[in-house]
Amino acid sequence: MRPEILNPLFAEVDTLDGVGPKLKKPLEKLHCTRLRDLAYHWPDRFVTRRPVDNLDEAGEGEQIIIALTVTEHRAGASRRAPYRVLATDSAGNVLALTFFGRASYTAKKQLPVGEKRRVAGKLERYGDMLQMVHPDHVMAMDDAGLGQMREPIYPLAEGLTQPRMASLAAQALRKLPDLPEWIEPAMLAREKWPAWGDALHSVHARDDQIAKDRLAYDELLANALALQLVRADSRRKRGRALAGDGSLRGKLQLPYSLTGAQERSIREIEGDLAQEAPMLRLLQGDVGAGKTVVALHAMLIAVEAGAQAALLAPTEILARQHFETLREMARPTGVEVALLTGRDKGRARESILMGLMDGSIQIVVGTHAIFQEAVQYRDLGLVVVDEQHRFGVSQRLQMSAKGKRPPHTLSMTATPIPRTLTLANYGEMEVSRLDELPPGRQAIDTRVVGMDRLPEVVEAVGRHLASGQQAYWVCPMVRDEDGSEDKAAAEQRYAALKARFDDDVVLVHGQLDPALKDAGMARFASGEAKLLVATTVIEVGVDVPASTLIVIERAESFGLAQLHQLRGRVGRGSEKSVCLLLRGNQLSETGQRRLALMRETQDGFRIAEEDLELRGGGELLGTRQSGDTPFRIATLEQMQRLLDPATDDAKLLMERDAGLEGERGEAARILLYLMERDMGVRTLRGG
Repeated sequence: MRPEILNPLFAEVDTLDGVGPKLKKPLEKLHCTRLRDLAYHWPDRFVTRRPVDNLDEAGEGEQIIIALTVTEHRAGASRRAPYRVLATDSAGNVLALTFFGRASYTAKKQLPVGEKRRVAGKLERYGDMLQMVHPDHVMAMDDAGLGQMREPIYPLAEGLTQPRMASLAAQALRKLPDLPEWIEPAMLAREKWPAWGDALHSVHARDDQIAKDRLAYDELLANALALQLVRADSRRKRGRALAGDGSLRGKLQLPYSLTGAQERSIREIEGDLAQEAPMLRLLQGDVGAGKTVVALHAMLIAVEAGAQAALLAPTEILARQHFETLREMARPTGVEVALLTGRDKGRARESILMGLMDGSIQIVVGTHAIFQEAVQYRDLGLVVVDEQHRFGVSQRLQMSAKGKRPPHTLSMTATPIPRTLTLANYGEMEVSRLDELPPGRQAIDTRVVGMDRLPEVVEAVGRHLASGQQAYWVCPMVRDEDGSEDKAAAEQRYAALKARFDDDVVLVHGQLDPALKDAGMARFASGEAKLLVATTVIEVGVDVPASTLIVIERAESFGLAQLHQLRGRVGRGSEKSVCLLLRGNQLSETGQRRLALMRETQDGFRIAEEDLELRGGGELLGTRQSGDTPFRIATLEQMQRLLDPATDDAKLLMERDAGLEGERGEAARILLYLMERDMGVRTLRGG
């Protein structure tokens, strides 16, 4: 239960003065629904404005404050044309105040002809005329609010202004409670960090890096502590030791030998499963490193010990792929493998539910449906979670409710993740790394081609398809303001390619109806369709050995890790594969380095480290092209500096006060709730 001292911070924003339904919508877009969110919604930058008596004293591009007399309003010739308000300064110089869209209505009210106003904004030139586009402030001459020459510039959404945002932030800051200190006093003194409340006030007032570091450390400490608490809780629980006799694994008839990394990982997993404390292990492997085989060995150990195993996949496409692969590999063992998704209905679903309940189904593969309330297991001993980054810690905790005793958990990720991010996201887990590729895998020929050569690329694709092989064409994924995927790019490319290749082309994107998406994937997987046009929805979960060519359009807009994942869709058969990276004509230095590295190496772990430096951590942790780290406050640079000391501090605190009952422990509990890492607190008696 959240400590009462935090209740003011978790009050809704409509408890503030001036916030009604109209203002709540843009605040929601900024994820500012509570006072806490406003307190942590910091300015992007600060602007220093210079008061001038007339325009002759100001330079173009300068932020100024000036008194003006309004002389004329000029509406545009069309609705899209700018609305201009002409005004003069004390020396008679003319300045055009330019407004676009709905802002013109505000201009008419704020700037009546003949009235004098103080205006603040950036001085620019349009043709022969000086102008100020969308002035930041328009105020009456007797208003003292423009006396400040320095002000914060906040990230905004449509419907919010800088003054309004600053006012809301100030109201939120006034309600900050006096919280006990959770940082070790010695570290606080060494780093010269301010108290929590002082730090928040400071980052809203000026660009204070010391205060930002302290607040970032709070978030990293809370995350590390929550993960430590989950790990400790897992170790305390009495699960069930699963010791297999090798009878089922001995029947496997794999067409290849396991790599050293696979054998090492299987031994580590086998050792964990033999303990009563539930296993909590991450299997981290590059594209094509053979995680599925390792997972099958783990599940067969569970079945040999008389238990059931479940594999959880984030999408139905990926679940079906795993089901087909595992069923085929497990066929010589006689183990019953079933598929359960949300779309399964009627008798087929009932049959699977009965099989799980009576134990006749020993391995089940599926989406979240396998953990629904109606699904009961005879004896669930092992849960395998694929694409672990798609599921949070709280979801992992929910899974344990399906076993008679807490089941063992093996998590997998196909994204090679640098140590820093592995620690940040999976600090409660042991880690096994598959850093060898199976023998016989051919290197993928990676080439960079300009978009100006698009017709040549299309012809090359045509020759490739004519030879009987298949290909992918990936379009960049753009997100609208509401976070939804923009499918237009993929649909336009599909239309152009369909005109050229007719029914040999299928389209798949995130907004497509699931049945249509599955049907398109099925046509491509069966070889009926030769060319799959898609967004990054194919980044995981598509394995078509006959596909030996992938074209990635606007490759410079993708992160390195994502490009690597996409490239891994080909090169899965015996034929030589090619990856064509289509780049735009305007390529940044970062874009050039990124594409050069893709040509140079296929080592996913090296690529991940480089991506960490070039792009930041967002892409390494998810499939979106920006920002999907588990942190809202800490930047990548701060993570690299502060994560290790935060993790060490969390471990030290756990050693001294595992129940968080002491003075600093109680403060740490408050921090966990403040940073919304309270899943860790739930593992403690009394919450």
